[in-house]
Amino acid sequence: MMLSFLTIVLLSSSWVASADNNNHEGFLQCLPLHSDGSAAISKLIHTPINSSYTSVLQSTIQNLRFNTTATPKPIVVVTPQNASHIQAAIICAQKHDLQIRIRSGGHDYEGLSYVARDPFVVLDMINLREVTVDVETSTAWVQSGATLGELYYKIGNASRTLAFPAGLCPTVGVGGHFSGGGYGGLMRKYGLAADNVIDAQLVDVKGRILDRASMGEDLFWAIRGGGGNTFGVVVSWKINLVKVPPTVTVFSVPRALEQNATKLIHRWQYIGSKLPEDLLVAVFVRRANLTREGNLKTVLATFNSLFLGDAEKLLELMQESFPELGLVKEDCRELSWIEFAVFFSGYPPNSSFDVLLNRTLLVRRSFKAKSDYVREPMPEVAWQGMWEKFFRVNDTEAPRFIMTPYGGKMDQIPESQIPFPHRAGVLFKIHYLIYWDGEENDVAQRSISLIRGLYSYLTPYVSKNPREAYVNYRDLDLGTNNQGNTSYRQARVWGAKYFKNNFDRLVHVKTAADPSNFFRTEQSIPPFMSW
Repeated sequence: MMLSFLTIVLLSSSWVASADNNNHEGFLQCLPLHSDGSAAISKLIHTPINSSYTSVLQSTIQNLRFNTTATPKPIVVVTPQNASHIQAAIICAQKHDLQIRIRSGGHDYEGLSYVARDPFVVLDMINLREVTVDVETSTAWVQSGATLGELYYKIGNASRTLAFPAGLCPTVGVGGHFSGGGYGGLMRKYGLAADNVIDAQLVDVKGRILDRASMGEDLFWAIRGGGGNTFGVVVSWKINLVKVPPTVTVFSVPRALEQNATKLIHRWQYIGSKLPEDLLVAVFVRRANLTREGNLKTVLATFNSLFLGDAEKLLELMQESFPELGLVKEDCRELSWIEFAVFFSGYPPNSSFDVLLNRTLLVRRSFKAKSDYVREPMPEVAWQGMWEKFFRVNDTEAPRFIMTPYGGKMDQIPESQIPFPHRAGVLFKIHYLIYWDGEENDVAQRSISLIRGLYSYLTPYVSKNPREAYVNYRDLDLGTNNQGNTSYRQARVWGAKYFKNNFDRLVHVKTAADPSNFFRTEQSIPPFMSW
């Protein structure tokens, strides 16, 4: 006869002592062993005494900064296979005063989808990753635990002329990506991932399963860009697929400081957001070595593109709009859209599409990231000052950043259409990153200090009142909720940066949908009662 999980947990006296203090065993006993007559929920529960616990918990932690011995761990990881398992976890967690953190791909920049200070449960959506593509209606249903790579793989196998405007990193989970907006190579043509969501299935704080019609337009508005871990658990999303030509063209052209990189970046600021919407040219900036020995260093700016058309037309457009780059035919590569998804994921050319099914980053390290939006071109002197900061650090602490142009469709969508507000007038977004190896040590602290210094240096040149930031690049430097117990004024400090004037509407939706603030993180939308 199978033992209940309560019985199994009682076999560990050290675990019981902690469980007694926090009523953890009550949560485990509350969960039904068989929720639908087919799947035993006990097989979907992983506690610290199970051999599966560590591997399941660590499987999708993409930022090793939050995979240390000092990182707070959940008392249990639940890996639901259907909505009824989610319903049970939500009801039982509330009953026994436990937080829930919801994880789809594990890319949360501050680890908020799987780390909390108070006793908590991780609801890991890894078993909920079905993707169903309907070519005839150009739509798809995708569950929140699917990665972008899994979504692209299914779309690419169904059609070579359908795509979806989401991110370039294939290991990112759909749930978090869509919840924060989600941008990628097609955004200047079709907008964000969240702009193309047309329905959803959500389990709310009462355990009800709601679709767009039953949740209402306010809540449906909020979940498309208002941030994850806030309004409920989205089980699946219905999305509109978009048309792409059979052939797209890409280039990746590096230019060092010695090849006029500063002037090229300065010029790019003026034309990146003005290019035809079929063309996106982003810039990736990092420090590099000029010699094999590494004794001469430079800053390398790599101009990366996606063009919805052939190489001949791309060359014509670039010669017209950005001749300074000196693009030639040999720089261009013609691909299908699904081949582009593989190519810009970092895999070798001609890799099998199957690599998109890999749920783990090619390289996992510790990192800190920040973001900015730029509405006025920065002067050359600002870039030159930034390069000086790049050269003041050693090899293990070199910052890098990615600049993505806006314009096109992004200028046409009103700021209030979904919670994501960074629209008309944005020239480009800056994504700052710095990586290091090892746990929190001197290198880690220097790295974090360095990127904060870079962010501070750019204050005069970026958006103001508020200084805007991207919610999917969570940054606790901007302020926190202190687990939800905060004032409106405190929350609005970071809320205005992520959502601008949409923040107040999000608070109203949160108050109606989750007045007790059960779904919460350090930067989730607070209800009125917590003001």
